Amino acid sequence: MLTGRRRKAKRLVGRALLVLGGVVTLIGVTLLAACVRDDLAIENRMGKATAEVVSVSFQRTVVRFATPDGKVYSPSQGVLYPDGLEPGQLVRIEYDTADPEIARVAERTWTLAILPITTFLLGVWAVLLPLRWWVRRRL
Repeated sequence: MLTGRRRKAKRLVGRALLVLGGVVTLIGVTLLAACVRDDLAIENRMGKATAEVVSVSFQRTVVRFATPDGKVYSPSQGVLYPDGLEPGQLVRIEYDTADPEIARVAERTWTLAILPITTFLLGVWAVLLPLRWWVRRRL
């Protein structure tokens, strides 16, 4: 009776680890797809401006820029692909004229997101697969 429960627990935990890996992978792929979608929106209706970097944090980099009609925007989610920016810096950006909330540092695209997302996903699977193997052997 105990061995049957043990076998069932091994299967359940093994499957749960695979499902967790699948969910994390799906989130990573969705994030990359969102980067592509935002870049396509910018490419299709591109506006260009010089923005001031207001703040830089782990979560987002806030910029402020003016459009040709004189309106000032500061995208609430920050600017896309902000690597290397510092507060007070002036930087060229490209934005979607239909939705200025979508802005990126000029000449940076979704391809910059491939390496960090892929590295993260490889790390997740490098932990989950050996853990699954260990659980199936030891539990």
